Amino acid sequence: MTRPQVLMLHKPKSVVVTRRDERGRRTVYDLLPDWALAEGWVPVGRLDRESTGLLLFVKEGELVERLTQPGACPKTYEVWVRGRVTEEHLAAIRRGIASPVGPLRAMSVERLGGAGPKSRLRVTLDEGKNRHIRRLFGALRDPKFGTPLKVVELRRTHIGRLALDVPSGTWRFLEEREVEELLGGR
Repeated sequence: MTRPQVLMLHKPKSVVVTRRDERGRRTVYDLLPDWALAEGWVPVGRLDRESTGLLLFVKEGELVERLTQPGACPKTYEVWVRGRVTEEHLAAIRRGIASPVGPLRAMSVERLGGAGPKSRLRVTLDEGKNRHIRRLFGALRDPKFGTPLKVVELRRTHIGRLALDVPSGTWRFLEEREVEELLGGR
């Protein structure tokens, strides 16, 4: 049996993850060769329009299911948040926060720095819901102003141990060893 081929794309901001957009916006397929759409390559998960970073594409549906199962493959993001993120906020994010789409939590969250009223963080999820990270931070309030924290930049940097390593708007095939790692050494 041949290994499934996998593409890595660095999705830029303002590009939608869909085959065709009824509003005429640029899609991820505009960044890939014509054969990707014609041959049925599909994204593994999603990134919202304003998010950037690592997005995988495959031809095999079974691989999509395996990689998107909760806990199968952690996803790591670099996140810029407007508002002061406190240690209490970080603890709440690790414990979990109620939301209209169900409880949300991060597997891990760590402060990377920031300046003034912005914080830069690394967030790892072991499962992802629609706008998961944006909802997590939006449920918390800035301690000084009482306003909701707002994610102003979000970039997926890793899926499992696979790191984003291509420039924005470009793609490449994964090497066989990288596919093996994604599949847990199988």
